[in-house]
Amino acid sequence: MAVINNIKAVTEALDVAMDRDKNVIVFGEDVGLEGGVFRATQGLQQKYGIERSFNAPISEAMFAGVGLGMAMNGMKPVVELQFQGLGLPALQNVIANISRMRNRSRGKWTAPMVIRMPMGGGIRALEHHSEALEAIFAHIPGIKTVMPSTPYDTKGLLLAAIESPDPVIVLEPTKLYRAFKQEVPDGYYTVPIGEGYKIQEGNDLTIVTYGAQTVDCMKAVEMIKSTHPTASIELIDLRSIQPWDKKMVIESVKKTGRLLVVSEAVRSFGVPAEIIATVNENCFDSLKAPLARCTGYDVVIPYDRGEGFHQVNPQKVVEAIKKVLDYKF
Repeated sequence: MAVINNIKAVTEALDVAMDRDKNVIVFGEDVGLEGGVFRATQGLQQKYGIERSFNAPISEAMFAGVGLGMAMNGMKPVVELQFQGLGLPALQNVIANISRMRNRSRGKWTAPMVIRMPMGGGIRALEHHSEALEAIFAHIPGIKTVMPSTPYDTKGLLLAAIESPDPVIVLEPTKLYRAFKQEVPDGYYTVPIGEGYKIQEGNDLTIVTYGAQTVDCMKAVEMIKSTHPTASIELIDLRSIQPWDKKMVIESVKKTGRLLVVSEAVRSFGVPAEIIATVNENCFDSLKAPLARCTGYDVVIPYDRGEGFHQVNPQKVVEAIKKVLDYKF
């Protein structure tokens, strides 16, 4: 086992997949010789050749479509969009074609392809570099969407996505690329798409989160002990946005009676709202407090220094936890 960060976990997953299957192709802007803007594909072109790891022109709509054509003809493309916000032109193909190919062809063709997107705030980047648009992809039937937070999950979910017979969006929080390291198994393994991970057990409150906010929530759970030393908090990392682990979340809230969902995305019409609606439908008689969410604001995400005002952080999560735990009917 190696101790690696998230960016290295991406590289290892792609290396393992390309070594196992000659049909796995990696391409995108600067993905070839340079290894991508974050160096996630560094060394792959040198190892596997320019035909399997190569640069694409600055035309996200085009190379998303090229990936679909490859997938329909027996290849397994892994397409990198340099940043989620810059990949919006690719949505035309993602929504109109990639997600619909199995249904459109009545099963004659599928689209076994992966689209990787660095996303989220926390690195003080420019406009269009810090978006958190997971709700858009989760709303589209026909595609899966995952967002890992740890090196173990990054490697395992990316390998699972490459093995999937249907298209998968892999969202990679840039804030976590080099934030910490973790022991990760060598070689091939997968993390099942659609299964959450229970970081810790608890009886008083369920916190559901994903991506970079998993780290924020872990810090907040430690910080809240200073004012609520006896609070027993269950913390769940969804890992997969669509499909998501409804069973794990529902069982947890039925036990704790309280729910807080944490996400850096803008507040309205987001993933937290869907989770809250599902819990309300299935756990109403078990609730001890109103269902709550801690999110970004309904504004364009500020760039550079301004993004800190929009970002969820451990202190904001602590304040949200207090409101839920202290609520009295």
